[in-house]
Amino acid sequence: MKLSVEYLQEIFQGRFEYTLLEELAQAGQLKNASVGSYLIRPGEFIRSVPIILTGSVKIMRPDQGGREALLYYLGGLDACAMSLTCCLGTKRSEITAVVEEETTMISIPVEKVDEWMCRFSTWKQFVFQTYQKRFDNLLETIDEVIFHKLDERLLVYLQKKVASCQCSVLSITHEDIAQELVTSREVISRLLKQMEKNGQVQLMRNKIIML
Repeated sequence: MKLSVEYLQEIFQGRFEYTLLEELAQAGQLKNASVGSYLIRPGEFIRSVPIILTGSVKIMRPDQGGREALLYYLGGLDACAMSLTCCLGTKRSEITAVVEEETTMISIPVEKVDEWMCRFSTWKQFVFQTYQKRFDNLLETIDEVIFHKLDERLLVYLQKKVASCQCSVLSITHEDIAQELVTSREVISRLLKQMEKNGQVQLMRNKIIML
């Protein structure tokens, strides 16, 4: 589908000025991404920056051992601050971006990100707001790791996933959760069983129902 100014006006609801919407319609590409597909992997150069319209994308940080810790989720009208930082500095990606729910997004060429920063105040504001939002997300993650026990972190993690997908049934394995919280599957299974006893969740095969 080719982008039109009218479509973008409906999506962004006055966030960007008309001239910027015209350029966004010309330079941007409307794309769909299926569950499990990768938008970027560590070590790759970022060629475009996505603005998520619908769906959910999770951003993860790998270590040298191959484990990946969840940093934050991207949802409606979100952009990835890590992507913006890398493309502005022509750096390789240090994160993994993988599609969590069927996603529709606008893909913007990296050269436009810097150009629009100089020409459009609304775009500059959008980029700075993206940095602030992602910084707040990272502070929340740090707080959870430092100040909260793993059972509390697990509950917050599940609540975030529910909010991200706007559903109460999560199709996820104990192993997946363990990898994202950087712990063992056995520990996650034990904590989930305790949560089930407390009436917080209902466990099914590869599914968790939030109660």
